[in-house]
Amino acid sequence: MSAPLLAKHAPRFEIFVALRYLMAKRKQAVISVITAISVLGVAAGVMALIIALAINNGFRNTLQRTLVRATAHVSILEKQPGEGIRDYVALVEKLRRLPHVRGAAPTLYGTVFLAGPVRSSGAVLKGIDLRSEMHRADVAALLKQGSIEDLAEEDGVPGLIIGARLAETTGMVLHSRVKVISPQGELTPFGPRPSFFSFRVAGIFESQFFELDSAWAFTSLASVQKVLAVGDVANAVELKVEPLEQADQVARAAETMIGTELAATSWTEQNRQIFGALRMERIVTVITIGLIQLVAALNILISLTMMVMEKHRDIAVLMSMGATRQQIRRIFLYQGAMIGGVGAVLGLALGYGLSLAAEHYRWVPLDQQVYSLSYVPFEPRWIDGIWVGGGALAVSLLATLYPAHSATRILPAEALRYE
Repeated sequence: MSAPLLAKHAPRFEIFVALRYLMAKRKQAVISVITAISVLGVAAGVMALIIALAINNGFRNTLQRTLVRATAHVSILEKQPGEGIRDYVALVEKLRRLPHVRGAAPTLYGTVFLAGPVRSSGAVLKGIDLRSEMHRADVAALLKQGSIEDLAEEDGVPGLIIGARLAETTGMVLHSRVKVISPQGELTPFGPRPSFFSFRVAGIFESQFFELDSAWAFTSLASVQKVLAVGDVANAVELKVEPLEQADQVARAAETMIGTELAATSWTEQNRQIFGALRMERIVTVITIGLIQLVAALNILISLTMMVMEKHRDIAVLMSMGATRQQIRRIFLYQGAMIGGVGAVLGLALGYGLSLAAEHYRWVPLDQQVYSLSYVPFEPRWIDGIWVGGGALAVSLLATLYPAHSATRILPAEALRYE
């Protein structure tokens, strides 16, 4: 092929030669082996990173969905535990007028014991405002059995909605009676004595979050006030925010109107340690698994360097026939791009395929008491595939720079002198 033809068909010529060099049988079989290892190395790195990021995304998003669904977006709490928030009605009305606040309602928390048919267990009793659509919708979204309407008193016995794991532990079932024991109790001449209250199980909820399902119970605000022997008070005001990203801004705005004795915290602040740990784990994962890509890039460097040494006469012939140094350089760049591209596509296919299958069939079970989740969630994101695949291709191309430059330094006259 003459020089003008080489120039006219340059891209096809360079790609054709690059493919021939990759696909042809080698005089030195070790080059083919290293090339295959390079492809597998890129694929393994991409696959491992996609799976690891899918696990990290799964944990983060599952925890976020659970926390957002089961807890307040912004909570107004006492800075120092005291007698509670007495003017909560007026405070709720003021907070509802804040921008992005979708709902506001008072609540009262207390630690109690639940005496079931099988055994007793400690629990967090949360009193909700049954007139609040926000609270009713939040609890109804978690219900597995029963109805939130049954929380109202029936024959003087209030209803109670308990977590699924708590129901299993204590042996409580729907419509059964349960004793709620308040350790605060009442003061007698012989000292404080626990108070006993009768409740009926109006519902069972399941949030898929072990800490909630194993220790929480919902009832009316008035019932908790009675159990804890306090007046008409609340110890928190909960806000729902829309969009969720405005929670921190709403918390700052609430600080300006709640006084010095109360504090406003968003759900991100309350769970900062959990999400901070997941963020750090993501960074460490990317750095650690990224080393696999560096090993693959080193293999590409070695493979192409050895190929330049093996093909120096062929390169000299091409240059003597009119191939430019830029064309020779691009031949080896294309080879690195092909190795990186094939490895990246293979790794992305395996990574996404295994992640989706693991999520669908729940391949990796967990001890829910330790991890709060019953299985490892996998949530691969398409955006991760773009930057992971692009990064693998970029590393592969960087590894070709030295051998491509070496190929352009071959002198045809020297290489063909004794041919």
